[in-house]
Amino acid sequence: MTLWQDQSGQSMAEYGLLTALVAVVSIVAVKALGGSVAAKFAQLAKAIATK
Repeated sequence: MTLWQDQSGQSMAEYGLLTALVAVVSIVAVKALGGSVAAKFAQLAKAIATK
């Protein structure tokens, strides 16, 4: 029963899943907010250029 007691590889799998989750959330956030952020930067650039 030492197979069930040994949990040494468990943390590596958890870190991998957590990293994948963070990557997916980051990609979704960039895709969702990318257009509005680009529009705000364009608006800011236009405002700076007119002064």
